[in-house]
Amino acid sequence: MSALLNDRVLVIKALAHPTRLQIAEILASGPACVSDLQAKVGSDLSTISKHLAVMRQAGWLTSKKKGLHIFYSLSCSCLDDFLRCVDTLASNPNSCC
Repeated sequence: MSALLNDRVLVIKALAHPTRLQIAEILASGPACVSDLQAKVGSDLSTISKHLAVMRQAGWLTSKKKGLHIFYSLSCSCLDDFLRCVDTLASNPNSCC
């Protein structure tokens, strides 16, 4: 497998979990800290932190410390377009956006 193919798999896998996808959708609205994400997702803090680490490693997230909190943001503005394409394919497998 080529390095590029490996990198693509890493990036796509980082969203291939319901909780990580939910986190990405929340962050599409703007930055949030772990406690905000935990309240919205409903998982415990350590689980949210693990998901954030996977997403950070894949390059989906950036972080910025403000006071005692670290705020996470999406680093890629094309996520909405990508998810719309996925939604189109999911609702009609024979269509293409």
